[in-house]
Amino acid sequence: MSRTRTALCGTYLVVAGLALVACWRQNIAFMNQAGTDLLQGFVAFWPALLANHATTSITIDIFLFGLAAIVWMVLEARKLGIRWVWLYVVLSFAIAISVMVPLFLFARERRLQELDEQPGAATGGDVAGLAIVGVPIVLFALYTLTL
Repeated sequence: MSRTRTALCGTYLVVAGLALVACWRQNIAFMNQAGTDLLQGFVAFWPALLANHATTSITIDIFLFGLAAIVWMVLEARKLGIRWVWLYVVLSFAIAISVMVPLFLFARERRLQELDEQPGAATGGDVAGLAIVGVPIVLFALYTLTL
């Protein structure tokens, strides 16, 4: 596997792992705060997404982004012959879309490697831009682990 593809796969796995820990830490904290069991916590979770304009905005943003990502994942899976795409979709709702999309991207990179497709090359500006966007997001996710 090329260095670029290996780096992409590693990045996707790190993002998925961080998303899993950061999201589920908050989910468990919410359920503990509500003093509920898993089912009651799940039921109480959805109205909490609409608690104020900020939570409603980010909920709508994530859901519509998720819809676009799911459409793309299904079509990309069909084009490349990636199996189990609907499992990624279902688990996006059961676990977190921020976990499952990077895992799909990992599977996609492995499939592209099998097909001998060459990865795109990032420019220096791309790397800088990704760092400017990515570092604050990762730092924010890590910060939430301290709350």
